[in-house]
Formats: sequence, structure tokens, C-alpha cells
Amino acid sequence: MTDTDYRVERDSMGETRVPAQALWGAQTQRAVQNFPISGLTMPRGFIRALGLVKWAAAGANLALGDLDRVTAFAIQRAALEVAEGRHDAQFPVDVFQTGSGTSSNMNANEVVARLATQYAGGGAAVHPNDHVNRGQSSNDVIPTVIHLSAALALSESLLPAIKELIDTIARKAADVGDHVKTGRTHLMDAMPVTLAQEMGAWRTQLEDAVTRLQSCRPRLHALAQGGTAVGTGVNVDPRFAANVAALLSQQTGLDLRPARDFFAALASQDTAVELSGHLRTLAVAMTKIANDLRWMNSGPLAGLAEIALPALQPGSSIMPGKVNPVVPEAVAMVGAQVIGNDVTIGLAGQSGNFQLNVMLPVIAYNLLQSLELLAGAARTLARSSVAGFAVNARQLELALARNPMLVTALNPVIGYDKAAAIAKKAYAEGRPIIDVALEMTDLGLERLTKLLDPAQLTRGGERGKPGSGE
Repeated sequence: MTDTDYRVERDSMGETRVPAQALWGAQTQRAVQNFPISGLTMPRGFIRALGLVKWAAAGANLALGDLDRVTAFAIQRAALEVAEGRHDAQFPVDVFQTGSGTSSNMNANEVVARLATQYAGGGAAVHPNDHVNRGQSSNDVIPTVIHLSAALALSESLLPAIKELIDTIARKAADVGDHVKTGRTHLMDAMPVTLAQEMGAWRTQLEDAVTRLQSCRPRLHALAQGGTAVGTGVNVDPRFAANVAALLSQQTGLDLRPARDFFAALASQDTAVELSGHLRTLAVAMTKIANDLRWMNSGPLAGLAEIALPALQPGSSIMPGKVNPVVPEAVAMVGAQVIGNDVTIGLAGQSGNFQLNVMLPVIAYNLLQSLELLAGAARTLARSSVAGFAVNARQLELALARNPMLVTALNPVIGYDKAAAIAKKAYAEGRPIIDVALEMTDLGLERLTKLLDPAQLTRGGERGKPGSGE
């Protein structure tokens, strides 16, 4: 490249060359050169929240008399463009950068300052530190952005996606839930259940996950902004934090407020760790649901074949006609990734040394990835698997008829040992329990039919109670 492809920018460390068309300045360029590590950059949700924080900070500084109207409005215009995604290509800094995220904060300050200088209409240049970053430090901006971006992803993406999956399960259960099937414990035949009962368990898992996620929102909505460098609020008006939180609340619809302890908000990322733990629990639940669907769909001849998932794509490059449960497999992979992200976030959360956590960018990256992965997986599982599977009623009935565990219902009548003998004989001879029980007891067909009715057994049977253990 020629010299005309670059311009010279200056910062406190001296001069550096920056691509001529780039909106960023010297500090961002140094970070690009210093961290050629992964090629991963901060996600869209992070950049959006960073723009919103710069917008709110300019508004608060205007209200407090610390910025003039022209400069503040120019910063706000530029910051909203950043928040809206109009300048994402101007954020090239690697995720694996300075642990405070200072490089990303200065990236935003420089981009917003350059745009704001244009929008200010020929007055004095808007300075990235003195104007855009006024009343702020990377040490309170980046923790604020982590909370804000995660809160927005939770509210706008993940919770609606889980609700869609819950509602889809509920609708499907209402449609096919009366089917009775063989229950399984240890992957072995157990007492009968209905599809409604089996799917109801999935729904409860997801509803509990929502409850857990909702429980951490009060802490997630507490913002570090106002603590500046170490939590003391140096160089900022004491009213700044509340003003920023109020402006962000108005802009996002979230109930945001300043953290009750800025020292803790800067030194720790416990809320991010907490949220990640709840995401891990959701990932475990969704993996369980995905694996149930895979097992129920297995076959079509040599597996359970209880249901047929929608055929979405060819399943093999060599075996014609093979169709695989691709969506549940993808959901299980999402679960593995989220669990791995949680490990990373937990380890990063330990790195709060004295007054600052120094793994903020990797916490932000993994937390937002987990939120978006789970949202996408929930929507896809709902639309491409749960909503459209077909029940193989004949297969369910055949398996039930030969399920030796039905004999459990006879325990209160003939005793465990006699029932076990009937089960063993039925299994060994491949015969229905009721046929063997007719030969080995004097209960009679009518009595046995009532005792061994699979549908009745899903309601606890004649003597049993729902929910009893093995």
C-alpha cells in the first residue's frame, strides 16, 4: 500500500499510521497491531450496548452542564449510529485484548469522536477522551456494557425464544398427549406414561429455567457506570450515574439503576457468572429434551421409532434415503458450547484482582454467545422438531403390549416375587404380560385387564400413586 492509503494519528504515546478510511484512531490501531490473536471481534450486542452507553453519557453530561449542546448532540447522533450497527466494521479489536476492555472502549470513543466532529458542523474537534469519554473510565464502561448487553439479549431474544418453545411443547402435547407409551428408566422399559406427561416434564424444565433467569435480572440491571477508575467516582458528577441509568432505561425499556456498590461492580463479575450458570442449566435441560427426541425418533426399523421427526435434509453422503435428527443434534452441540462457555466465564470471574476484573472482554464474548446460541436453538427446536413430529401410535401400542414392567401393577395383589416370575416368563417367551398372568394367577381376564390397563397406570393405577419411585 502507498502512503496515501494511511493517515497519521497521534495519542499520548506518539504517532501511528491508521488506514485512511478508518473511523478509528491511534489507540484502536495500536490494539489491532498488539492483539493479532484470534480474529474474533466483540459481538454485535456488545457494540450496540457500547454505543448506547456513549449516547447516555453524552446526554447525562449535557444535563449536568459538562458538555455543550452542539457537542453532546453530535456525540449522541454518532453513538446511536454505532448502537444501530451502522459502523460495525469500524470495531476491529480482537476479543483477546487488554483485560479491562480499554481497547474496545477507546475504539468506541475514537469512532464516535470522528463522526461527531463531522456532525458538529465545523466547530472544534470532538475529543475521544475529553468529550466522548467524559465522566467515564473503561473500568466502569465495560462492566456496564456487559450487564446492559446481556440484559437486552435476555429480554429481547432468549426469554421470547424459550417462551416459543414452551408454547410449542404445550400445543403439541395438547394434540398428541393422550398417546400412552412405555416409560423408561436407565434406558430400560418401565411403567407407562402419556406423551403429555413426558412432554410436560420438558415444559416444566423450561419454565423453571425462565424462573431462574428472571431471578438474576435485578442484579443484571444494576450498572457500574459512575464508579470510574476504581469505584470512587473520581472525575464524575455524583448525579451522573443515576442520569445515565435513567436515560438507558428510557431508551431500552429496561428497569436499570446504578449499582449499590461501585467497588463490587468493578472488582467482580459475579452477576455474569450467575447468569452464565443459569444458562448452563438451561443448556442441560435443552440437551435432555433434544436427546429424548433423538431416542424417540431412532430407527426407523431398528430403534424405538415412537415418533418421526420432520425430514429436513439427506442424512448421509453414502447411504441413500437416510434421514437424521439434525436439529436435536445441533441443539446438543449448542448445549456443549454453552457449558464450555460457562467454564470460561467462571474462570474469568475469578480474575477480579483488587479493584478490577481483568478478563472482561472474554466474559462479554462468551456470555453473549451463550445467550444467542440458546435463543437460536430454542426457536429452531420448536419450529423444526417439536411442532412437526408425527406419533407412531402402532409402535407405541406394540411396545406396551409386551412391556414386562406392567406386572408392577400386580405387586399389591399377588406380591413382588410372583409378579417377578410372571415378568421373567413373559420376557423369556416374548409374550404379553396379561397372557402369562392368566396362566399363573387366578385373577381372571376382566380383573387383569383392569389392573394392567396402561392408560389407567399412567394415572397411578388401581392402588398406586403418581410420582412413586422405583
